Amino acid sequence: MIIKSPKQNHLTENDVTDEQVYHGRRDLLKKLGFTGAMTLLSQSAMAGPFDWFSKDEKPTFKTSELRFKKAPESVRPLTDESVASSYNNFYEFGTSKSDPKENAQSFVVDPWKLEVSGLVETPITLNYEDLFKRFELQERIYRLRCVEAWSMVIPWIGFTLAELLKAAKPLSSAKYVAFETLYSPEQMPGQRSRFTGGGVDYPYVEGLRLDEAMHDLTLMSVGMYGKTLPPQNGAPIRLVVPWKYGFKSIKSVVKIVLTDKEPPTTWNILAPDEYGFYANVNPKVDHPRWSQGRERRILGSGLNTQRRIDTQMFNGYSEVASLYSNMDLRRFY
Repeated sequence: MIIKSPKQNHLTENDVTDEQVYHGRRDLLKKLGFTGAMTLLSQSAMAGPFDWFSKDEKPTFKTSELRFKKAPESVRPLTDESVASSYNNFYEFGTSKSDPKENAQSFVVDPWKLEVSGLVETPITLNYEDLFKRFELQERIYRLRCVEAWSMVIPWIGFTLAELLKAAKPLSSAKYVAFETLYSPEQMPGQRSRFTGGGVDYPYVEGLRLDEAMHDLTLMSVGMYGKTLPPQNGAPIRLVVPWKYGFKSIKSVVKIVLTDKEPPTTWNILAPDEYGFYANVNPKVDHPRWSQGRERRILGSGLNTQRRIDTQMFNGYSEVASLYSNMDLRRFY
């Protein structure tokens, strides 16, 4: 398994993992060789990256010492793990930001089944172990911009969606990719009624154009902060599309279907005048109820760890602009 740092134009030099830390983690993960992936990636989805070692084999250092270089709080680039894992939108577990962490801890992620079907030559079904062993895992430090005008910086671990789709061999007629979240009302209290789940008709669905799905930035994430995904963040596997608003990055995915028609998406169904299919981060197109020109960057839990910054087009990922070169992004929002 290889852990890769992000491309230079994604984030500044201060945003990336310290080189010594990076190589230490990479060497350790190479040692894993993914033969111990099932132990490393526990059902609780909260295991530390060294938990697979026996007591005698465990390194003497603390996990926190291997994460990211320390910086003054005012310029610290990464959002604290405790905040990123406790301030969430995941309506399947409740509509308040704290609900997902509180209500998702007994969520079962193993066994799991992810199906890739539709307009493909070779349909694929991945089980829980396949999610971590079949494709090369990378670490990507991405900005996450919520449509609610707050943002974070999160180190994700996963593989590109393109690798998965190429393995399924899309047919020439495929133009779009549809995604679906697990439907499990017995585990997900928000799915038990429209009242508790924010008015959403579950299961949650999302979609991308095929060229968006095949872009190198589009990630299927199985981990964050050197660990498996917590259930409140979309365990065991979620989509991460960093140039789009966060609601596009569907969580706990069980179905991926290639199609020749634009697929329905949950928030566009719920409020089509507010949430378009594309959902590209665009500071020039305001939400009907608030401006998208600025955002609240959340780095920690205190007020001194949050700051107001200008929102960038495509969330700063200008390399995707060519995907929309002939489109009116005010109309196709």
